[in-house]
Amino acid sequence: MEKLFYQDPYIQTFNTTLAKQAQDEAGKWYATLEQTAFYPKGGGQPYDTGTLNDQKVIEVQEINGEIRHYLDQPFSEATKDVAGNIDWERRYDHMQQHAGQHLLSAAFEELFSYKTKSFHLGKEVSTIDLATTGLTEQEVLEAESLVNRIILENRKIETKWVTKDELSDYPLRKELSVSENIRLVIIPEFDYNGCGGTHPHSTGGVASLKILSLEKQKNMIRVSFVAGNRVLKQLHDKQQVLSELSSLLNAPQNGMGVAVTRILDQSKEQAKELKDMKEKLLEYEAAALVSQKELVSGRTIIKSVLKNREMAELQSMARKLVSARDDINVFLVAENVGKLQFVGARGSDSDINMKFIANKVFAFINGKGGGRENFVQGGGETTLTGEEVLEKITHIITND
Repeated sequence: MEKLFYQDPYIQTFNTTLAKQAQDEAGKWYATLEQTAFYPKGGGQPYDTGTLNDQKVIEVQEINGEIRHYLDQPFSEATKDVAGNIDWERRYDHMQQHAGQHLLSAAFEELFSYKTKSFHLGKEVSTIDLATTGLTEQEVLEAESLVNRIILENRKIETKWVTKDELSDYPLRKELSVSENIRLVIIPEFDYNGCGGTHPHSTGGVASLKILSLEKQKNMIRVSFVAGNRVLKQLHDKQQVLSELSSLLNAPQNGMGVAVTRILDQSKEQAKELKDMKEKLLEYEAAALVSQKELVSGRTIIKSVLKNREMAELQSMARKLVSARDDINVFLVAENVGKLQFVGARGSDSDINMKFIANKVFAFINGKGGGRENFVQGGGETTLTGEEVLEKITHIITND
């Protein structure tokens, strides 16, 4: 099979002859051709998509030496001639990202001797993993600046097929994984690398490169970046977000940091005020519940059903009640949407085993929880109402 993408990566349309049409082990239809400009997945670069005789090419793989063009549906049996059309926007994007990776990896190695261990070309962002545990902001800026300078110089990106014996003539950046059909991608006096991918004819085709973020990955640093048209898309998306935030914050873009800091400070202050108010409300509720205490089998009991309360509120209220009187036994049930929550607590002078009662309650409501003999909490389903749960508890205490 003649690989047109190696003759000229800018070929977008071509005419050829159908060599074979078949189904793979999974039953997916594919075609092989006498010639193809469709790049198959490999070397870190995704496959091309497009059409063959207006049939969608949804995937391209090189398997056992043949390039398979997977189709959304098969050709007719009479098909011989095939017209191919590459999704050029996708292909050129891959060319820009792949060449951008070569430049970025070469820049980090030339400036700081940081080698690239892996490369991933993603749909929106690409990454390289550098063999270093630390990367400073200054190093990032220097590498990015060098890459963009090489792009502006519009240096040629050359490809060359060489033999294993000829490799000593080139200062390769890394060891090759193949010993035959060796293809080098060369940016003169900057990068010499074995690669089977497609690239622009010159560094100017990359247009620009921007590093977006850093992330620690075991003993490496993952560098996320975009190149080419993706830089403009990133700029557009971020500018749109900044404009929306500027309007919402009623602040100019260069003053948004101050505006956000002010809002966060106000939010923290309001959160503290709200917490204090909730605490006071719990104290008032606890005081009201003390006046509703009752005697059950000689024990002082406080029980209540509350609506839409968080577990933390139930726990806080129970602690306030038992700390006020040593003989108090507290049972609180919260009816929330689709679930019940339960807290039981006793004062230091009480002999009621809260853990025993909790296990009974959890059995009634298909629930679970935990705690100790003096304080328990948990939750379950709404198989009973809150009042019915309290009635069950009263019955357990009465018959204990």
